[in-house]
Amino acid sequence: MPIPPDEQRGYWGVGYPGMAGRIVLLGATGYTGRLVAQALADRGAKPLLAGRDPARLAPLAERLGGLQTASVDVSDTAAVHGLVERGDVLVTTVGPFVRLGEPAVRAAAEAGVTYLDSTGEPPFVRRVFEEFGPIAQRSGAALLTAFGYDFVPGNLAGALALRAAGPDATGVEIGYFVTGRAGFSKGTARSLVGLLGTTGFALRGGRVRDDAAGSRLGTFHVAGRQRDGISVGGSEHFALPRVHSGLSDVDVFVGWFGRRSRAVHRLSTVTAPVMRLPLVAQGARAVAGALVERRSDPAPGQNDRTRTTVAARALDAAGRVLAEVALDGPEPYRLTGDLLAWGAVTAAAGGVRGTGALGPADGYGLDDLTAACADLGLHQVYG
Repeated sequence: MPIPPDEQRGYWGVGYPGMAGRIVLLGATGYTGRLVAQALADRGAKPLLAGRDPARLAPLAERLGGLQTASVDVSDTAAVHGLVERGDVLVTTVGPFVRLGEPAVRAAAEAGVTYLDSTGEPPFVRRVFEEFGPIAQRSGAALLTAFGYDFVPGNLAGALALRAAGPDATGVEIGYFVTGRAGFSKGTARSLVGLLGTTGFALRGGRVRDDAAGSRLGTFHVAGRQRDGISVGGSEHFALPRVHSGLSDVDVFVGWFGRRSRAVHRLSTVTAPVMRLPLVAQGARAVAGALVERRSDPAPGQNDRTRTTVAARALDAAGRVLAEVALDGPEPYRLTGDLLAWGAVTAAAGGVRGTGALGPADGYGLDDLTAACADLGLHQVYG
């Protein structure tokens, strides 16, 4: 049932025992948004479903038990701001976040709202921590960006490896892999296109520094064999130093390209200088974007046999491995939906620790995060 604009602030869409705040889901009709909405409903929550198109919101809301809906221009900061108030939990799956993510995170940071998103886009993650984190700190908001497959499992594996390694650990390397043939959603493909020509980063000597995506190659032993991944920016670079003092170097690698990772690494090294030219990057995004629009979302059941594997190793200052941890879990989209739903319900019940831009482990506590991820099927397989 749609909520009139003048009543949207007063609607408290709750229905979970002990829940004190309202959950607002922005982008509810997208591929990931629908998974989050279903996972929230499965937990007994009654989120307010928000998005651009009332005609698409209505059937989803009805299927999930007659939830309330609100039509909002997701690109309008004032409109999103008018949808939330202090004490709310705002979950957004609206991407590409580099292009469309600012209105929601700015509204949350300014209004003192707890915020979670599904982004995996490193430039946006960096903005949340560096630009919006201080705003949230002043308002009392809590910003938990990249709270899905990217980058919660890596934060968890990295934090567990660092805990096992103890105070001698100064570095951590994390690798993301999938087994089985995974189908990307159109939203994910759009986000990848939006990253063409952007600058990556890594933690070096205790500082987050620019570092071209794909410029380095990391090798991990996963499921009994050697797997390669290319370097990317992630939330781990900002979040893990908060749970392990003395951590000075963080590297994150993704191995989605399988045996082609080394070729992608070499190609990235060659093309990075050219892609920094604005007209080249703009042209590449236009060509790739046209191809993406021909894609469709994964069919029901298409990713059922896909598994998530994340490995982490903690290192001392000499580069010696002190501890290793690996996690195995469900396919990335299902895991993202479940993580965002758990994070939102827990936040609405007052379970977030601290304000400003937070990582998963410092935001919820490492032990609680570990237990919750295990309940969602993300299990530690060694370490």
